[in-house]
Amino acid sequence: MRQIAPPPRLLMGPGPVDADPRVLRAQSAALVGQFDPWMTRTMAETQELWREVFVTANEQTLIVDGTARAGIEAAIVSLVEPGDRVLVPVFGRFGHLLREIAERAGAEVHVIEAEWGTVFPESVIREAIDRVRPSLVALVHGDTSTTMAQPLDGLGAYCAERGALLYVDATASLGGNTLRVDELGIDAITTGLQKCLGGPSGSAPASFSPRAVETIMGRRSVEAGIRGEGDETAQNRIRSNYFDLAMIFDYWGPKRLNHHTEATSALYGARECARIIVEEGLPATIARHELAGRAMLAGVQGLGLAAYGDLAHRMNNVTGVIIPDGVEPDAVRGAMLEHFGIEIGTSFGPLHGKVWRIGTMGFNARKDAVLTTLAALETCLRRAGAAVPVGGGVDAALDEYAGS
Repeated sequence: MRQIAPPPRLLMGPGPVDADPRVLRAQSAALVGQFDPWMTRTMAETQELWREVFVTANEQTLIVDGTARAGIEAAIVSLVEPGDRVLVPVFGRFGHLLREIAERAGAEVHVIEAEWGTVFPESVIREAIDRVRPSLVALVHGDTSTTMAQPLDGLGAYCAERGALLYVDATASLGGNTLRVDELGIDAITTGLQKCLGGPSGSAPASFSPRAVETIMGRRSVEAGIRGEGDETAQNRIRSNYFDLAMIFDYWGPKRLNHHTEATSALYGARECARIIVEEGLPATIARHELAGRAMLAGVQGLGLAAYGDLAHRMNNVTGVIIPDGVEPDAVRGAMLEHFGIEIGTSFGPLHGKVWRIGTMGFNARKDAVLTTLAALETCLRRAGAAVPVGGGVDAALDEYAGS
């Protein structure tokens, strides 16, 4: 067997995207024991950096070892007891994921749905909260399946007034869209590195408010093999061991109570992702994503293509493109990959074969990546028989950059 040698790719789909080389370098650093003083200091530094990215003072800001979905599952299974009412507003594929995880945790799940390509008016979510009286409202902030971002202003305060916790899945949005956890009153939030945060999949940064921590610690039950005198055994203990946030809090906190062997190289990468954003400045990082997304949108429109969905609520970092009639969707995507080494995304469910999704996020939220992708898309569309303006995409994107 030969060593792994991946082909060169420019990943311009909805994620994963190319990791920042600085993150890959950080992940190649030497391993250190999980309770070495240097390691525990590094864990504490990682927590502090991620508090800046989440814009929160939450003590329980940490990394769940696993992909973004690991963070989602840890949050929901640790916050939800069987029989709890959970409200899930669904406006794309990943809202259905939150519903399924909550159902598997034994919740009584209530769903409201918005048409794909739109988001919920605040009044609709408020009415559902008043009707359902949930203990948890779980929703996606930016859903890459539809490229839409759900406004969250006022929702956290309303949940608190009604005695509900607010959980937000920010896998696809954090770092590329404005999202200030404490100001929004978010109680639990999780994300993944592989989109706007510029890293590889495999780590799930998360943050939990004091209200959420109180709920989770009310179900604390230390596993038998490490239980000490006085350690409680909750009757309603969290139904997962690996995703038991009460034990994970103890692992990351002053107790350093052993839960799992920390994924050291992944931790280095998660720390570097946050460090890069803090170094650039979170507002500047978001502005870079906003500009790249605006340029990509202008570029696809400059090619005569229509953008998908309610553009007033589109995410900064993913652009939905309606596939023109007469074009074989997978053939164009395949040609871009074969001839240019560029990957763009297909779509799920009702949008499959109808919409391409083009990402401009993380390390790839750059002018050269945007222009190269548009030039390749134009070439492949023309060769597929589509009548597109020569240079129309690149020129429109360049105009957007020039006017910024």
